[in-house]
Amino acid sequence: MKRREPTARQMWLATELRRLREAAGLTSRQAASLLGVAPAQITHIESALAGVSEQRVRRLTSHYACTDAEFVDAVVAMATDRTRGWWEEYRGLIPTSFLDLSELNHHAAFRRDVAILYVPGVMQTEEYARAVFSGRVPELATDELELRVRHRMAGQGIRIPYELVIHEAALRIRVADRAASRAQLAKLLEVSDADNVTVRVIPFDLDGFARAAGSMSYLGGPVPKLDTVVRDVPHGSAFTDAEAQLGAFRARFRRVEAVSLDPAQSRDFIGRLKKEL
Repeated sequence: MKRREPTARQMWLATELRRLREAAGLTSRQAASLLGVAPAQITHIESALAGVSEQRVRRLTSHYACTDAEFVDAVVAMATDRTRGWWEEYRGLIPTSFLDLSELNHHAAFRRDVAILYVPGVMQTEEYARAVFSGRVPELATDELELRVRHRMAGQGIRIPYELVIHEAALRIRVADRAASRAQLAKLLEVSDADNVTVRVIPFDLDGFARAAGSMSYLGGPVPKLDTVVRDVPHGSAFTDAEAQLGAFRARFRRVEAVSLDPAQSRDFIGRLKKEL
């Protein structure tokens, strides 16, 4: 049965299988012949409209001469995963990109964020999140706004290695009132105390900082080829998984990290801002 709305994870699996086929110089018709199926079946698999079994994934990757066993195992895991996560409760109620990011977070090996204007969603307080969603144009209906806030709060809790580089602008912008900002800074301090979390601040008085082109979330896959970058765009979120672009985003994060305050200095910086409010 065809899927009506593939998830981002299903789309990435389909994309990887198509890339492998194209790298092997095979057409979809040739791949179908090797697998013993109709050409339409390969089209459906590479469009994420149909699932694919472990046996077929391994046969296809063998025909495509993919010798990276770790990568093949990771692709198989994606194909056979049947996780129905907590985010599925919101399917059909909020935009799919929110659910795709929740699914990515669930499967990620690590996460690295660059935040310029807003505190990342995984670290937001409920009041901060509500204020962010309330500022949307056109304005959200009350029930839709509350659904988004509820979904965001359900996704709190960082269990994987997490690195955040956050600009002073995001710390100072009051999306709500003074009390909400103080509570948000307190939460940042609390979360940054965890062993798996590192928070670094980029202060306004840093000279020559020309790397704040925009916020991003870099989520690590089981192997580097399956990493993903998520960026905010006017229509929602944009997902990037092309290997060349991933390398550029890795470099960008490390450059931004290199000019930020160290974790201890950053905690002191956030603490001072909190006292000012």
